[in-house]
Amino acid sequence: MAPIQHIAILGAGLSGIGAAQLAQQVGYTAFVSDKSPIKPHFQQALEDLGVEFESGQHDFDRILSSDLIIKSPGIPEKSELMQMIRKSGIPVIGELEFAFRHAGDCQIVGITGSNGKTTTTELVYHILKYAGLSVRMAGNVGHSFAGLVSEDLATGNLGASRIFVLEISSFQLDDIVDFHPQIALLLNITPDHLDRYEYQMSNYVASKFRIAMNLAPGDLFISNEDDSEIGHWLKAHPGAIGCAMEMVGKKDLKTAYVRIGDEMAYDLSGSKMKGPHNMFNAACSIRAALRLGVTPELIAEAIYCFTPPAHRMERIIEWEGVAYINDSKATNVDAVFYALQAMDRPTIWIVGGQDKGNDYGPLMLLVEKQVRAIVCMGLDNSKIKAAFAALGKPMVETRSAEEAVQEARRLAHAGDIVLLSPACASFDLFNNYEHRGEMFRQAVLALQSPTNPD
Repeated sequence: MAPIQHIAILGAGLSGIGAAQLAQQVGYTAFVSDKSPIKPHFQQALEDLGVEFESGQHDFDRILSSDLIIKSPGIPEKSELMQMIRKSGIPVIGELEFAFRHAGDCQIVGITGSNGKTTTTELVYHILKYAGLSVRMAGNVGHSFAGLVSEDLATGNLGASRIFVLEISSFQLDDIVDFHPQIALLLNITPDHLDRYEYQMSNYVASKFRIAMNLAPGDLFISNEDDSEIGHWLKAHPGAIGCAMEMVGKKDLKTAYVRIGDEMAYDLSGSKMKGPHNMFNAACSIRAALRLGVTPELIAEAIYCFTPPAHRMERIIEWEGVAYINDSKATNVDAVFYALQAMDRPTIWIVGGQDKGNDYGPLMLLVEKQVRAIVCMGLDNSKIKAAFAALGKPMVETRSAEEAVQEARRLAHAGDIVLLSPACASFDLFNNYEHRGEMFRQAVLALQSPTNPD
């Protein structure tokens, strides 16, 4: 194989900038290309590095003259550029793989799944940091893995005690080759992003299981005993996981208690981790921390002072006896199922956005039992209205977060919960799920304003 000198980096987001930083650090000549306009602060970062870049276009000839291509996980294989690259035979990897090749001796905890990745990643990181370990968080949340590795190379911080906790999406897993976590967590697999996988669930499942493809004896695979897709794949591929497995299931979760084995139990009743799905996330996180040598006592202390990330079952305020919860990250039906399952009071459910081909059937019993009224928030609510009309619940349509909150307040009784858990993408009314959650939070907090009309 010819030596690598010239690298083309496709995409100038956080991962692309980190890849450029690392390429520069290890002596490659990097060229960054983004078909969309590059944000000013990322342009400045590239200029500071002395890395050439182009914004709003792709120079196909220059890209195809590279020795290696590092692509953004958001670029689909069906794009014209990727088809040309594949025909050229130029090797293509992702930022995660590139960082791994230069990370040296370290420990990696890789976390993937359709739902719960960010909460679990942040909880594992929090526990390890609380325990005083040398740990950093990157991947699909926080920092660029390549950027952190570049900083380590620059400072000579290459000790084996380094731990990276990485949140990893299916798109990122599609571009790994040798990437090898010592602890791999696969939380669940439910339909999502199927447009990228030829609308074949089997393709999406295979993508998620790539997190385990390089596991070796001495590593640990933690997964979901009760997830049907995971169970079917493991049954169809006996012996495919090359290390010890720990399967977490309902048997380990008792209301606000998490059991690890026959003797160890953790009481989470006083923590901010609420709902069965968060009990599961905590159980997986605890197992990862134990594997890395953290004591049960320190784990328990860390969980009690952990605050889950924003937009994921985030309790904003209780006003006029009504609790307002922001679960804007719930962009698919499965995530909403967990949210509604966690509700212990009558609920005004705010739902809607850009539909992703949702089947709302799995929510019917929960909505019938738990939901007092439905507030639709989106440009086209016809599918939601058709799905739940037969339940006879009060249902209104809104076109903004402020309007949705005002309608929810009108419909709610003291003792109720107003839950934003949309089951849809946000791009019809908002920039992303974070923007949707922020607008919801602002509208809720505005209820306390003395100028708010009664």
